[in-house]
Amino acid sequence: LDFQTDLSLLELSDMSHPLLRQLAQRAPGTYNHSISVAALAETAADAIGANGLLVRVGACFHDIGKMFKPNYFVENQSPGANRHDALQPAMSTLVIIAHVKDGADLGRQHHLPKRVIDFIEQHHGTTLVEYFYKMATRKSEQDPNAEEVPETAFRYPGPKPQTREAAVLMIADAVESASRALVEPTPSRLQNLVDQIAMKKLLDGQFEECALTLKELELIKRSLVKSLTAIYHGRIKYPDQQSAG
Repeated sequence: LDFQTDLSLLELSDMSHPLLRQLAQRAPGTYNHSISVAALAETAADAIGANGLLVRVGACFHDIGKMFKPNYFVENQSPGANRHDALQPAMSTLVIIAHVKDGADLGRQHHLPKRVIDFIEQHHGTTLVEYFYKMATRKSEQDPNAEEVPETAFRYPGPKPQTREAAVLMIADAVESASRALVEPTPSRLQNLVDQIAMKKLLDGQFEECALTLKELELIKRSLVKSLTAIYHGRIKYPDQQSAG
């Protein structure tokens, strides 16, 4: 990459960018998630010789579209308060999926470079919004008159990741969110989590349109497990400990 391009990326990675300041104010949980993902993804991208700085910037901005309806996303919700309880699964899915288009539109309005907007559009690929799809399927099975639930209605519109960098962000994003839900994030549980998420994306065909190899996928997984193990080290309770600091 030329010097000028890297310089503009460095400027964007400065957390005082107006969009990131707005995100921090309106959706603090999403902001914290994005910062964590940026650190994980940059290290993983460097591990495969991809552009770590580009991934870090893409990760900082990937969820800016959530600032319009922050309380519909779990990282911004207070315990016991869930806006989705009042919605049908199909409507919840529309709200969730909209953050991709909203984010890309917002990025264009603020003149973010196209390759940063690409991360916003590609970080979910065409993945399934599994939680609400399963909920809709269960409801449908309980109603003898209900039609079969079309899986396509519960998938993100894509595109799938077009670069190795976008693939790294997709995995790091999913892994960071899921790791927060682990009760005791031991190294082996983190390893299993990263394995499961990476394999699910692979089998779902999400990496078909980028040049990611299986060897690189292994290196990404190894990097993520190492980073997460370091992050959660102080939270694990060992048998001889009353509490973890």
